[in-house]
Amino acid sequence: MIWLESQRNTNSVKVVTIEKVIDETPTVRTLVFSDEFLSKVLPGQFAMVWIPGVNELPMSVMISQEKSKAAFTVRKHGLASTALYSVKPGDQIGVRGPYGNSFTIKQGKLLLVGGGTGLVPLMRLATFLQKTDDVTVIMGSKTKQEVFFEGLANDILKQNKHVVLVVTEDGTYGESGLVTDAMQRLLKENTFDAVYTCGPEKMMRKIVQFAAEKKIYVEASIERMMKCGMGLCGSCCFGEVLACKDGTVFDGQYLLTNKEFGYTHRSKSGIMENY
Repeated sequence: MIWLESQRNTNSVKVVTIEKVIDETPTVRTLVFSDEFLSKVLPGQFAMVWIPGVNELPMSVMISQEKSKAAFTVRKHGLASTALYSVKPGDQIGVRGPYGNSFTIKQGKLLLVGGGTGLVPLMRLATFLQKTDDVTVIMGSKTKQEVFFEGLANDILKQNKHVVLVVTEDGTYGESGLVTDAMQRLLKENTFDAVYTCGPEKMMRKIVQFAAEKKIYVEASIERMMKCGMGLCGSCCFGEVLACKDGTVFDGQYLLTNKEFGYTHRSKSGIMENY
């Protein structure tokens, strides 16, 4: 029997071999592997990643500029993410998916706002945009050492009229401050047809509020505790919806009615905690 990649069961784990590890910053790496199926996911979709003997993590699927390859960009943080960060070329991990919905692709003058590894789905989104779109990307980091994807964003958008604006909290590179400060400034000088954002939830709530005040269509990709990715475990309960099955992308109209968005999150045990 011949296995067709296009017919792969998204709930079955496929073991892949890491072929390349790219150091983006001292704490962030991109892991590249061959997977025809995941290389073509829609912007905003994610996969569940199994680190053998450790745990399984939800990860946005990063683009690769190599044909039929996909990637994950991971920040060294907790036990599982540190284990994934530490894999080397030749090591194997398990992947299943993709899961979730995707960004609604608008045309015109577009604003993409990302913080940290929240840039991953936005980079994939950028590859889906029309060459006639006028695109502004705001990317935020704490310090110059933690800036990544600036060159990649410029390369992806090289045929577009575009601006890539880097903001660092300590002012060591680009503009000083927060991405929300930069967005507020841009909204005083420009109008946009749509805003897309991914990153820390408190940041995204402000982004959504700013866009809504200007009556600009806005979508955010949220990150919640996910244990299954299929809507079974309920760990990613987000108001009255499940982030994994109903999202992870939600529009601003819904998000501003969700009392959890930007205010609370759930621990591994399901306990609601404030940000």
